[in-house]
Amino acid sequence: TGWFRRLLHKPKPSSSPSASSSPSSSSSSAKSSSPSPSRSLATSSTRLSPVPVPDISASHSPRWAKSYDICICHSEGDLDLVEELVSFLESQPESLRCFLQLRDAAAGSALGTALCEAVQSSHCWLMLITPGFLRDPWCRYQMHQALAEAPMANGRTIPVLKDVDRKEYPRELRNLYYISMALKENSFRQIREAVLRYLQELCRSSTSSME
Repeated sequence: TGWFRRLLHKPKPSSSPSASSSPSSSSSSAKSSSPSPSRSLATSSTRLSPVPVPDISASHSPRWAKSYDICICHSEGDLDLVEELVSFLESQPESLRCFLQLRDAAAGSALGTALCEAVQSSHCWLMLITPGFLRDPWCRYQMHQALAEAPMANGRTIPVLKDVDRKEYPRELRNLYYISMALKENSFRQIREAVLRYLQELCRSSTSSME
């Protein structure tokens, strides 16, 4: 029992600084020898150079090869909504140039000629498909002109549906994704992003062809 009592009262060894620092130093050396996945991912991500966004407003931009960035085809009954959309697009930092028939068509010009010229002088064409659009023969005429101008051009024709059922979506456009104008503010932003995306891709293609 005496040896057991002495064992109970034996003082604990005091921890030395070297003893306490050795585990941390060994762990730190282990960490440095084998970097954690998070560190390696961060390191690898910093090595990736971000893809530069083309400056569509630069003086040499192919954007300026046409008079308008977007031509908006709409029925006369949707003029108030279209004017609101045009005001939004033209007030953005990019100052997108919109063709609005009642505002920009030359007085005295033939309607068919004005519509064809609007399509040819614009980069993108927005079709605001409403019940009025579907009833208006001139809206369909302009839609066909746009499709004939560049039938396979990705992103140039932008269908926007408002108050129209999916089954009424024109057959000519069914190979294209459309924007649903359920929430006006969201759809305005989507239209802007679609036009910008096309113009940026146009600039990239132009730069790569020059190289």
